[in-house]
Parts: sequence; structure tokens; C-alpha cells
Amino acid sequence: MPIKRTTTDLLETVRRTAPLIHNITNLVVMNTTANILLAMGASPVMAHSRHEVAEMAAMAKAVVINIGTLSDPWVEAMLLAARAANQHGLPVILDPVGAGATAYRSRSVRNIIDDTAVSVIRGNASEVLSLADAAVKTRGVDSSLGLSDAVVDAAGAIAQHYGCIVAVSGERDLITDGCRMLRVANGVPLMTRVTGLGCGLSAVVGAFCAVAGEDRLSAVAAAFGFYGMCGELALRVSDRPGSFLVAFIDALYTAGREEIDAHLKVDETSC
Repeated sequence: MPIKRTTTDLLETVRRTAPLIHNITNLVVMNTTANILLAMGASPVMAHSRHEVAEMAAMAKAVVINIGTLSDPWVEAMLLAARAANQHGLPVILDPVGAGATAYRSRSVRNIIDDTAVSVIRGNASEVLSLADAAVKTRGVDSSLGLSDAVVDAAGAIAQHYGCIVAVSGERDLITDGCRMLRVANGVPLMTRVTGLGCGLSAVVGAFCAVAGEDRLSAVAAAFGFYGMCGELALRVSDRPGSFLVAFIDALYTAGREEIDAHLKVDETSC
């Protein structure tokens, strides 16, 4: 199915069914992530206590794990939620925020991807490359690397090794399952000047995957394309970070088939 039609169909399904997306996400972005999901039509829940995460995950349609503000109880909760999602056949999206920056952060990501079945790993280039090469160090949550051949190769190798989709944000986003590769050219640089928009993308990936069925690779590319396209639409309203965020959330709420047909930029290339 053409990607523009897939994107429209998935977005309309999200808006019609309002899937519950269980987010164990960082303290900095909870409010923004919830508003992003609500604006596009999904239903967010932010539950992180280890006493309820497995039960909450079982009620959801996808689980999104974001390691931005880690603590031991939260890591335990992430593992419990991911295992519950695995038991119920639900997609698990992992955002390895700052992976490679500290030993604790890198070890926590390893525990999650080694002990549970993650459906999608979504990060920037240095975060993803750090999963393949422990020598890579990140600078906060910023990517210090572009989408070089090394990053493309690492993403494919990680995807094949873990049987998951790896999605790397960049000037042209990369989404791969180790065999197929999709590139997304939507988005604007101003999106990097608003805290939480990268984390919000992981949540939107969760919403698209929640209603996608088996073709999660196309769903991830559709989520990236739609999200970046909404950034382009928001830039027409404001070129300043504060008002841009408001315009962006409005675009998530209003954009649909017409905008997708006109502005989505997703291409498939060979690995």
C-alpha cells in the first residue's frame, strides 16, 4: 500500500479508536507527550509505579519506554511493563535518551533490550550507534553524529540482531528492519529547539504501531512523516519556539488526508 494512503489510514484509525498508549517517560516531557497524543487522537496514560505498570500495560494498546530520567525503581517498572506487553502481544517502543552518556544509562538500555522483546528503538544517531559501539559518547540528549554509513550499518545490524525496527532521527530520518529501509524528509530544525518533541515522536510511533497490525515498519515511517509534516505546517504559523509548540499541537489536531497527500516525504531504498 502506498505510504501516503497508509499514513492517512493509520491516522484516521487512531482518531476513530483512541488507543490507550502507556508511557513510562521522563519527568521533563510528561505533559508535552500527553498533549501530543491527545491532539492527534490517542489516549495517553503516564504510569510508572512498579505496583501497577504490568496491569496498566495489559490494558493499553502500546507501551512507550523513555529512559530520560532514570532511577532504579523506574528501570524495574520499565522491565515489568515491557514483559507484560510482550505477554499480550503489544508493541513496545524504546527511546534510549542519552544512551552512551553514562555507564548506568547504557546498562539500563541493555537490560531492557536483552531481557524483553522491543518492537521499535527510536533515537538519534549517537544514541543508536552507542547500542552497537560502547565507545560512542553522547552529549546530553543531542546527536553528535549525522546519519553516516556507520550509523546506517549499525541500525541495520541492531534491527536484525534484536528482530526489531530501528528508527534514527536526522535530516533525513532512517527507519529499518535490517532488510527494508525507509527515509523520511519531513521536519524542520526548529523542532529541536523545543524540549520534548523528540520524546513526543516516540509516543506517536507507539500510537501508529498500536493500530498498524503486522506492518510496523510502514507504521513507524508514517508516524515520522506525519510528525515532521506537522512541524512544517507549524512553521508557517510561527518561527519562535514557544508559539511554535502551540502551532505544532494544533497541526497534530487538524492535519489529515489533504495535508498528507500534499506534503508527506517518505521513500524506500535498498539496504
